[in-house]
Amino acid sequence: MKIVICGGGSLGHVCAGVLSSHNDVEVSLLTNRPTQWGSHIVVTDSKGKEFVADIKVATSHPEDVIPTADMAFICQPGFLIEGTLQQIKPWLKEGAVVGSIVASTGFFFQAHKILSERVGLFAFQRTPFIARVEEYGHSAKLLGYKNEVAIAVENIKDKEIFRKEVERLFITPTVLRANHYEVSLTNSNPILHTGRLYSMWHDWSGEVYDHNILFYKEWTDKASQLLIDMDAEFIALLEKLPVAKGAIPSLLEYYESTDAASLTRKISSIAAFQTITSPMQEVAGGWVPDFASRYFTEDFPFGLKYIKDTAVECGVATPTIDKVLAWGLSKIE
Repeated sequence: MKIVICGGGSLGHVCAGVLSSHNDVEVSLLTNRPTQWGSHIVVTDSKGKEFVADIKVATSHPEDVIPTADMAFICQPGFLIEGTLQQIKPWLKEGAVVGSIVASTGFFFQAHKILSERVGLFAFQRTPFIARVEEYGHSAKLLGYKNEVAIAVENIKDKEIFRKEVERLFITPTVLRANHYEVSLTNSNPILHTGRLYSMWHDWSGEVYDHNILFYKEWTDKASQLLIDMDAEFIALLEKLPVAKGAIPSLLEYYESTDAASLTRKISSIAAFQTITSPMQEVAGGWVPDFASRYFTEDFPFGLKYIKDTAVECGVATPTIDKVLAWGLSKIE
């Protein structure tokens, strides 16, 4: 199987290593920084297991790799997805499948608009890996696996066989969802990140912090309560859509919590999240919010906004989401 990974970020690195570690898979990269990629990549997980993999080709030209690809797999932020789909569209061969590491940044909405309805599509509800680059183009850390991930699949004849193949390729238990809404409209990053950011900085007036706030380890009850309120509006939207009950659990269910305090304890104690910092930049005397971070430029306009737009279409009121979205968009205008 020939797979082209579109995007050279942290998840692109880890997916390149994991996918290419299979003997029957050949991986190439479509990236804006091809000269910085070596012919091999080493991905090391949290237990010290290494995935040592070959990279067949690294290029910035889709015509070099897409025409022979069985799968083009997008590992990019939401604001790049539309451009990448336009870029690869002319070169896709008959029967090629296009996938995305996560659906919640608008993959299906954009693919429906750009690609032929004959092109097979799939995307994850949540990313299967927690990833960080160690040395760009050469090594990366796989900080954590998910116990289970969900995917939606379209325009593929035998979805169950395809699900099994995705499970094998990404070495993660995988379940199939009924339709793209069940993965596109997730309460993961689009609510988890945006709510946390609002709770930290909606009233920020320029003060400098003495350290970069640990995004999860220093989680607060204030953030948890905001998440619970946003999530209640999100669940009300799901009830208006063809989404199976339980297909997208509430955040309290997902994190096995009952209220804001228990949600805080759960999120702040997740081992794989302990060292993850906030989107901040260092300045004289300390740290300030970085409103140019992908936490802002992706999770608000290419995450939470899709939830809001769908809610408007369905006539569902979302006052808390509206408040958070308006604040976030005002920071990136």
